[in-house]
Amino acid sequence: MAAAEPIYGVLLSDAMDLKSYYGLDFGDATPDVRLLNPDEVTNPDLIRFAVCWLPGPAAFAPYLNIEMAMSVGAGVDALLKHPGLNKDVAICRVRDPNQADLMAGYAVHEVVHVERGFARMQQSQASAEWAPPAIRPPHDLKVAVLGHGSMGASVVKALAACGFSVSVACRRAPTDPVEGVDYFTGDDSVLKSVVGQDVVINVLPLTAETENILDADLFAKLAKGAWLIQIGRGEHLVEEDLVAALDSGQLSGATLDVFRTEPLPSDHPFWSDPRLRITPHIASDTTPHIVAEQALQSARELHAGRPLSLAISRGQGY
Repeated sequence: MAAAEPIYGVLLSDAMDLKSYYGLDFGDATPDVRLLNPDEVTNPDLIRFAVCWLPGPAAFAPYLNIEMAMSVGAGVDALLKHPGLNKDVAICRVRDPNQADLMAGYAVHEVVHVERGFARMQQSQASAEWAPPAIRPPHDLKVAVLGHGSMGASVVKALAACGFSVSVACRRAPTDPVEGVDYFTGDDSVLKSVVGQDVVINVLPLTAETENILDADLFAKLAKGAWLIQIGRGEHLVEEDLVAALDSGQLSGATLDVFRTEPLPSDHPFWSDPRLRITPHIASDTTPHIVAEQALQSARELHAGRPLSLAISRGQGY
């Protein structure tokens, strides 16, 4: 009996060499799924799916028969707004539980940095000054988490386990709420959840509704001297409003892991602002073997005509 024809896919990214990064995990021993770099494609008409991370403007142009595009990261905004990706192409994303754990660890680290006054102690160290900061118990620190997907839910659980007072903005009430956490739902949930909060953590997906959501109106509702932890998407933040809030003292500082332009240009003023903690989009990451497993799973589902279990809703944007 002749072997079934394989399904062919292509790796598309302007930001990284996907084959070098994930190649060992994809492996060559997948006779039913063939995944190629663009320079290895001899017949573009055979390509039915793409595995992507920030594909270039013309990346999809040669491949007229693509039926599925998969993001190797949790965010799919780059694919949703890509001008070269037809609206009838299904979009899938990786769902890696390790990503949520990494994100939660980053968030807790930054909240503790604020709670225990580590920034002031670093300044004291530079001047050889023994100056213990005032210690506040965790339950006295009010933390708002914007977003309650897999990432946000893990952040909330980790913060609550540490004893912080947590409020959450979410689309709908969770089926497994964390005891002691306040959940805000509905169209105005974001602005309601941040009132009087000492720290706000953004873990929202990027959609038309959430773009520019970290603005002057939101900052004004926080407690005076609050801290922003931005681990969503760069387009969530109105940079001019952040600087104004820092200058007025409404915000005492911010941790920024994502930016409108990445890498952050070397001449960007954020680099030299002592009120900011800058990290290079490392709050979380995907596990290579999980990316490979889920990409192959999605390709096989497509090839067999089965529903795509990792597909996102284009209408919701995630």
